[in-house]
Amino acid sequence: MAQPIPSGGGNRTPAQVKVGRSFGDVLKAVLAFIALLCLVAGVPLSLAYFIGWPLPDEAPTWDMLQDEITASALLKVLAVMVWVAWAQFTACVLVEVHAAVTGIGLPRRVPGAGPSQLLARQLVSALLLISSAAASVTPVLSDLPSAFDSSGPSVVAEQQEETPGQERGQSPGQAVADPAMNLPEEGRENTAGQSTKFYRIQPPEGRHHDTLWGIAERHLGDGLRYKEIYQLNKDRVQPDGSRLTEASLIRPGWILEMPADAHGGELVEMPDEAEELSAEEAAEYEEYQRTGGGERPDGPGGETADETSAERADLPRPDGPGGPGTGGGDAPAENAQQAPVIEDPADSADPAGPGGSGGGESDASGESAGFGLPEALIAAPLLAAGLLVALGRTRRNALWQAAAGTLGRGVGDGLAPGTPETFNARDALLVGADPEAVAFLDRALRVLSAALDAQGRALPPVYAAWLGEKELHLQLAAPAGAPPEPWRTGQGETYWMIERDGLDGAPEPGAEAPYPGLVSLGMRDGLRLLLNLEAVPGLVSVRGTPADREAVLASIAAELATSGWSDRMTVTLVGFGADLTALAPTRVRCLDDVAGLLEVMETETNLRRGALRHAGHDTILTGRTGPARQQQWAPHLVIIGTAPSQEEADRLAGLASVSAPLGIGYLVASDRPDLPGAAWEFEITPDGRLREPVMDLELSGQLLPAAHRAAVVGLFTELTAPPAGDGGQRAAAPAFTVDLTERGKPEVYARLLGGYELTGLPEPEPERAAQLREALAVLLLHREGVHPRVLAAALWPRGVSDDVRDALIDRLRGWLGTGADGEPRLRRTADGRLTLSPRVFSDWDVLRTLHHQAVSGRSGAPAAQRERQLSDALSMAAGPLLDGQRESGGYGWLDHEIVDAQYPLLVADIALMLSGEQIAAGRGEQAYAAVRTALGAAPMDERLWNALLRAAHATGRREWLTGAAEWLVAHHRQLYGEGRSLPAETEALLDELLPAWRAGSAAT
Repeated sequence: MAQPIPSGGGNRTPAQVKVGRSFGDVLKAVLAFIALLCLVAGVPLSLAYFIGWPLPDEAPTWDMLQDEITASALLKVLAVMVWVAWAQFTACVLVEVHAAVTGIGLPRRVPGAGPSQLLARQLVSALLLISSAAASVTPVLSDLPSAFDSSGPSVVAEQQEETPGQERGQSPGQAVADPAMNLPEEGRENTAGQSTKFYRIQPPEGRHHDTLWGIAERHLGDGLRYKEIYQLNKDRVQPDGSRLTEASLIRPGWILEMPADAHGGELVEMPDEAEELSAEEAAEYEEYQRTGGGERPDGPGGETADETSAERADLPRPDGPGGPGTGGGDAPAENAQQAPVIEDPADSADPAGPGGSGGGESDASGESAGFGLPEALIAAPLLAAGLLVALGRTRRNALWQAAAGTLGRGVGDGLAPGTPETFNARDALLVGADPEAVAFLDRALRVLSAALDAQGRALPPVYAAWLGEKELHLQLAAPAGAPPEPWRTGQGETYWMIERDGLDGAPEPGAEAPYPGLVSLGMRDGLRLLLNLEAVPGLVSVRGTPADREAVLASIAAELATSGWSDRMTVTLVGFGADLTALAPTRVRCLDDVAGLLEVMETETNLRRGALRHAGHDTILTGRTGPARQQQWAPHLVIIGTAPSQEEADRLAGLASVSAPLGIGYLVASDRPDLPGAAWEFEITPDGRLREPVMDLELSGQLLPAAHRAAVVGLFTELTAPPAGDGGQRAAAPAFTVDLTERGKPEVYARLLGGYELTGLPEPEPERAAQLREALAVLLLHREGVHPRVLAAALWPRGVSDDVRDALIDRLRGWLGTGADGEPRLRRTADGRLTLSPRVFSDWDVLRTLHHQAVSGRSGAPAAQRERQLSDALSMAAGPLLDGQRESGGYGWLDHEIVDAQYPLLVADIALMLSGEQIAAGRGEQAYAAVRTALGAAPMDERLWNALLRAAHATGRREWLTGAAEWLVAHHRQLYGEGRSLPAETEALLDELLPAWRAGSAAT
């Protein structure tokens, strides 16, 4: 149980949440009444007063119809149209009022009303918010918060900043909220009591066939909700006797039952609209309705019963035993007084957010389950995104070291994972990563910091954040007033929130990352909880078996080491995780025991307190905005993997009691439930649930088990491990080489360098062409094989179902066809990965093959043959990889590809070898041309700058050397500005070859 923090803990008095109507409700109702009065009564009175009777007093004659239309006549025609619209709207109001008062559920649709009836429903709903009838009409009101329907007790969530040495007292305006309180879900209606809706499949104009995606997009507003339609109708008998067994196979004439919030004029509601159908049609709908198996989604955008994810399977519902609505049940009331409470801002949210698929489906059934991808990495999208960025940085460093000759590898080495375990780990990161969520979180926080700085306000202490697919909620330690635009107040005074759309148009912030200590703990109902470790007023402990505890701590350590919403960070690991330093050597350090840590942290605590006093700041947060942000207030997060002794625990509690204002956070593995100074005590269960009973909080924990952790670390360490081979040197060995003889003539050839062109394939269907071409590009750049889930994540970063993915693979296989050997050109390896036939290749494959042949045959092949190979390879470098494709959308997966860094280094390596051999043969002009060609692909390679000067000097023409020097100085100035000097080696070479270059440069 969480213990009081040594420096004093304030009381938390339980109180009931006020469920009466707020001032906002009253204001909304008053405005709705005024609007209804103006529309229903004001419009006809205004028409009668200003226009009068609009119709003619006598029957129109032919002469009247031929008369010129006057302004008065036109005005009366418009008045007639307004009268008709008013009559329709008034009918809608009467229908909605009757439905609300009688409680009949969703009212009948007024023919042709559409938006008019929707407006009438919203106004009537707002008006009834303060009436005695509101409770009875809740099922048909779209904007009524479901948060106040809970019958469980509520608690006060007093969350305020604790200043060292002061007692924490009651703060005016403290937030009152239920831990299980829901945010109002705007724009979605409660569907209780509605009729069943159906859709009859008809081919839309201009297309060959309809799709579930298109139907969901038109009638549910989101194509990703096609799975709900599929689950509602799966295996039910259609009018033609067939059944829906695959989401990609639907036929005209079929009937589809739709989710209750579907909308659109093509829908049929039964039994309400039975009389509008023919007897045969009505009978078909009634028969189909009887075949329903109850596989109805839980709600709009919710999950179906048979697709509920494992991470939600054991989560108590708000109205169930032990659920949030019960307040914890077994927890004594006084326990709620020991630590700040983290509240879930929405108990039901879209599960397809950052913690959902994260860029791919993660079901454990079907074909993909046998491929061995670590699901723990797929279920951690923020961690996976950070690891991918760090891995890309490490791979680029390895390539640059290879180019410098210090790594023992060649630049042609693709640096692919070396073992099946690391291969699977890399694929899981590609599937699970959600870089868009990281970018949203980072930008939203920096926008907040910049906006507060502009207003002269300090950053408020934040305990936690809840990240959803479309919104971010910050839970403040105490009320801090109204948030700056585009942020707004959430469900209470201690919640600030922002939607992704709210960042559109916001200027790029130049602020420092304000809350770098946020780290993912797990998922609850589609929202990811991030705890701000540096703001916790005390220790955070994790209990459970040693292996489970370490899996939690390793996940947190890895995310802190690679998080994209932090500028600077120090992570100290104690008693575990020495291998994790490979992820970020500049951020992570490891100590052996708690005793050594205490000495270090006591010194650092005193230094930080003194620095804060000297700078005139109360907390480190005030040093991250305004002029003081130059003082580099970086957090220090300590993760202790061994249970401390009693004496060590007491000293840690003393340090943690004053750590929050200093930007120091402590996370401790504990084997005891009464760790001194613990503000929050989490327990990780064997089934992966992370629980905090005092807060009545339960999550699907984010874990990095030992085997997965070893595979992830292996991805980094194998890049710098000494390669096998003679003398520690490895020839550049691509995963795939091309047979360059006549026997190896390609059946399908792709040009990827300088554009994207295909020969040997028929033109695909226009609507599928872009997707098929992109899928082929993925396969061409991964000759070692592509996991189907990786392919899906590349093409659909926001996730897609297995059946859509498999349908694409079938179309790709059909498009590529079969080769001369009778085998399909798209093949599947023993481990399920997709590969291409050797007779399908690209200019990138040819370039790598030629480079490999020239390098591996350097000692034995004739010089003329090697020079021809290098010249042919250099001629392949026609421009940037897939030039023009990224600008047209898609191809975001290239951000994680090493080929972007490898291509210029490979071209530079080819040019350096070729120019060196040509200079040795006395062909300086050819050497100069080769280097200039390579500079088009690698303009920032300093080795090519020096080679250009040597080649120009080798021509024997002073004007060539002078021109090269002038170009080089101007090129460097364009890249780096006026203030930066040339590299020392380049300057020395210029001084040697062209002593007068400085005078010319100064004159320029």
